[in-house]
Amino acid sequence: MIVPVSPWWTVAPALGAAAGYAALAAAAARLGRSAVAWLTLGTVLLHGLALAAAFSATPVRFGFALTLSVTAWLVLAVYAVETRLYPQLGTRWTLAGLGVPAVLLALIFPGTAYPALASPWLPLHWALGFASYGLLGAAVAHAWMMQRTEQAIRRGRGQPTALPLLALERLTFRFVTGAFVLLTLTLLAGWYFTELLQPTAGWITHKTVFTALSWAVLAVLLWGRWRWGWRGRLAVRMLYAAGGLLLLGYVGSHFVLEVILRRGG
Repeated sequence: MIVPVSPWWTVAPALGAAAGYAALAAAAARLGRSAVAWLTLGTVLLHGLALAAAFSATPVRFGFALTLSVTAWLVLAVYAVETRLYPQLGTRWTLAGLGVPAVLLALIFPGTAYPALASPWLPLHWALGFASYGLLGAAVAHAWMMQRTEQAIRRGRGQPTALPLLALERLTFRFVTGAFVLLTLTLLAGWYFTELLQPTAGWITHKTVFTALSWAVLAVLLWGRWRWGWRGRLAVRMLYAAGGLLLLGYVGSHFVLEVILRRGG
């Protein structure tokens, strides 16, 4: 459901965050390290304030755009911390361009209203879902960097960053493992709340099918990594597939409900 007017305390930090992400994407390469660090900190804080304002609204709203916004915030916040811990990663702040549409979409499509939560524990299910989206998003972003690094090496151009390919690969699979654990907890929490609150509604929906398929792809990938040492193009493609399936799960289904069908989820 579209709500065209949002309070200023939500709009102001969101617009500031969108401007900050746009500046990082367009001009980070021309700015000094200190300027990039301060701009990143300010942008991430503004985005966090916008999300806090959205979640503190009455009634509580939840939807596909807010999920995208939280995912973008988590991915970019993780990357900002990583570039401090691993300066060798460089500043591929083209990733920050993803934050601009994510922030603005959350203003235009604030989601479905929940006048009363069916359970005080329901936000835990949402938090687990957000965290799994964020970690899988971070894993996909690292897989993209890993793919670019491998392509550069194959073409004889050297590595785009000083961080060795194997170290980047290890970072990627740490995020994959974390995303798999959180996605497992998300599915279990979703099943529990459905059985507790709507036992006759049925747990099998488009959302759970795509989420379960994403979980299965990650499980196979981690098994193949442990058992046969899967890496490279196969691992990256499977990770992209898992990310795409998870995106179709909640974001895709609620996009159809909220934007195309104009009704709540």
